[in-house]
Amino acid sequence: MLVFVTGGTGFVGSYVLKKLTASGHQMIALVRPGSEDKLVKTDNITLHVGDVTDPESLKGSMQGCDAVIHLVGIIREFPGKSITFERMHVEATRHMIDAANTHGVKRFLHMSANGARKDGDIDYFKTKWQAEEILRATELDWTIFRPTLIFGKGGEFIKTLAKLLRQLPVVPVVGDGQYRLQPVAVEQVAETYCKALAMAETVGQTYHLGGSDSYPFETILDLVGKALGKADLTKIHQPVALVKPFVKLLQGYEKFPMTIEQLEMLIEGNECNQQPWATTFEIKPTSFADGVKDAVSAEE
Repeated sequence: MLVFVTGGTGFVGSYVLKKLTASGHQMIALVRPGSEDKLVKTDNITLHVGDVTDPESLKGSMQGCDAVIHLVGIIREFPGKSITFERMHVEATRHMIDAANTHGVKRFLHMSANGARKDGDIDYFKTKWQAEEILRATELDWTIFRPTLIFGKGGEFIKTLAKLLRQLPVVPVVGDGQYRLQPVAVEQVAETYCKALAMAETVGQTYHLGGSDSYPFETILDLVGKALGKADLTKIHQPVALVKPFVKLLQGYEKFPMTIEQLEMLIEGNECNQQPWATTFEIKPTSFADGVKDAVSAEE
């Protein structure tokens, strides 16, 4: 197949391109102007310079394509740079759908997020839901994927935790640390997109992707610490009510590692029923405990 891919320079996108390459597909990868060097041009990958937020730049981009894999998304807004959830999730998805219709591309695989929903105070989840709704209203052969927290070599989740545990003698934990996460391996997310291209039975379906096990956040920290050779972590618990005002005050600084929304998402937890996905795609989900060592060692 000839597959049009957005987000190819990102964490998940790089794995998807590798998996598609290994499976013999040809790709057109969308890259923003100035980001051409972030993606190695190979015999099976053609670059199209454009932007998901600029529909004019998408003209002619999908000519001859059989499918679209839309991976673009953000976890944090920077309004001063016009990087917002509304623009990057909702508007970008609408532009991609319009481009697919214009070019006659029917198959559309979409990256959403576990927790996407219509209501609530978390704009990340609401805009992910809105993008899904736009896609569901089309006549495209769509499939929506809602992964939990994605981990693996090169991922920000592992990088951030490893850096924190290496640098700090005492690890701060918000609240009781018992909110649960069910991380999913990036390799299995990429495998899913590749398989879905040829699976007609997945059209019109939404799948939740998660690891085989969920863990309290404290256990996640312990597993990363163990992988770093720090078996006994010293943790200090900070009341949520004290942390929120601090985060709200500093979240405007780009280098500050967390926003109020990210804090709320962490405390909410991130779990799913991954069995329908695992069964349909014949995937045996990897547990974070089994995959964290390789992911951490890759960052050393």
